Amino acid sequence: MTTDSNRVIIFDTTLRDGEQSPGASMNLEEKLRIAETLEEMGVDVIEAGFPIASEGDFESVSEIAKRAKNSSICGLSRASQGDIQRCFDAVKHAPIHRIHTFISTSPLHMKYKLQMEPDAVVEKIKSSVTFARSLVEDVEWSAEDGTRTDPDFLCRCVETAIAAGARTINIPDTVGYTVPEEYYKMIDMLMNRVPNIDQAIISTHCHNDLGLAVANSLSAVQAGARQVECTINGLGERAGNAALEEIVMALRTRKDFMPYETGIKSELITRASRMVSAITGFSVQPNKAIVGKNAFAHESGIHQDGMLKHAGTYEIMTPESVGLDNANKIVLGKHSGRHAFKDKLSALGYELGDNALNDAFKRFKDLADQKKDVYDDDIIALVDDEVMRVNERVKLTHFQVTCGTHVKSQIAALSLEIDGDERKTIAEGDGPVDAAFKAIKEIVPLPNAHLELYQVHAVTQGTDAQAEVTVRLEEEGKTVNGRGADTDTMVASVNAYLNAVNKLLVKREKGKPEDVGSI
Repeated sequence: MTTDSNRVIIFDTTLRDGEQSPGASMNLEEKLRIAETLEEMGVDVIEAGFPIASEGDFESVSEIAKRAKNSSICGLSRASQGDIQRCFDAVKHAPIHRIHTFISTSPLHMKYKLQMEPDAVVEKIKSSVTFARSLVEDVEWSAEDGTRTDPDFLCRCVETAIAAGARTINIPDTVGYTVPEEYYKMIDMLMNRVPNIDQAIISTHCHNDLGLAVANSLSAVQAGARQVECTINGLGERAGNAALEEIVMALRTRKDFMPYETGIKSELITRASRMVSAITGFSVQPNKAIVGKNAFAHESGIHQDGMLKHAGTYEIMTPESVGLDNANKIVLGKHSGRHAFKDKLSALGYELGDNALNDAFKRFKDLADQKKDVYDDDIIALVDDEVMRVNERVKLTHFQVTCGTHVKSQIAALSLEIDGDERKTIAEGDGPVDAAFKAIKEIVPLPNAHLELYQVHAVTQGTDAQAEVTVRLEEEGKTVNGRGADTDTMVASVNAYLNAVNKLLVKREKGKPEDVGSI
């Protein structure tokens, strides 16, 4: 039975720290989808963004807060009244909400970043937390670069923050510098030296620069921390953050050594991982723990023999425990009906409205005509692609490409529908992809847009597999990701580029985010 003493709060910052990864920009609709999935998973606290950063960030945090039901919605703010007020104005719509404010405490950061003396930092902690507490009951305070902070000064700062009203104290390993034993001792020190520590929960927020984010986080839990800040797929700045899926499954699998509980429905982990990967364009490496494509694959003959005799010989958890159908069963084909398709979508975690279901079913039937075998991953790619392209201003109506070894040039003929009007062009390029993208730019002028990423991978095995293409465009500091899926790699490429173009058109209407730092 879970008790207060062994319950670990899961604080997900995919939408805030995760989005700060270069190229991981998400639009409002995508953030809402992720937030809905996180809440369905049972995430306790969703850090939805940095409201002061831009109007777009404020809007997304507000909308997530308005739709929240069970999860606490949190916003991040610096230690200033303007930041904190803006944060409150965004999160206040949620039934349960939190303000998370931070300031640097390490000698390096105080001298060069803040240019403040230690006493001034302590006063800033007191005033900022006091103001935040005047607005909300639930205040979290973070010591940025906490693991490189003088222990005596850290104790003083933590005591001040708790006295001012903070009920969660976060000790971030902002630059991924610490190691498990050292981090354990730091948390243990706070538990024993700060006189009012019993009035707050200690939180851990670890970056993965040395590949130790998960190990450090678990070490902190063993020392007394009862909140872990993490992201789906370990998404985050530089080398990323502690991965939610690894934290949750480590606690679940090794209860003999770590007798702690979370409220996460682990069966939804794979769906969340795939969604975040598709939206951000950050592919999950095949050998990634828990959610990698090879996480439950066994190729070695010795391993296969052991698995046939008893799964426990080489599997410490079941694929089903993280929502993975290990067999990836083929259950649908060109003769399958709409009802069976709807049931399959439901089993995969998708609930579509009638119009969206009809569109998805039509695309499924077209796919089934092209592919002999339709896998679950095919259906996931198809539906995700359909959702990505809702309400787009620019749509593909016709595309043809000429290429090969005996043609003088690669030529793309393209027709696009823009706000209801059809436009056509023909362009030459250095290869079919270059020709296709040049054709799009001739119809939709993008003089300052630069292609930062073009990535292709097969959704399933076989020569008839769908290609899933990710495109990243950058224009004057604004970055967007586009995605497309089709059995024709070129069609998938064009759809991915158009998906990015449509997002860029929306971005043009919004201001450039302010550089607000990180914890």
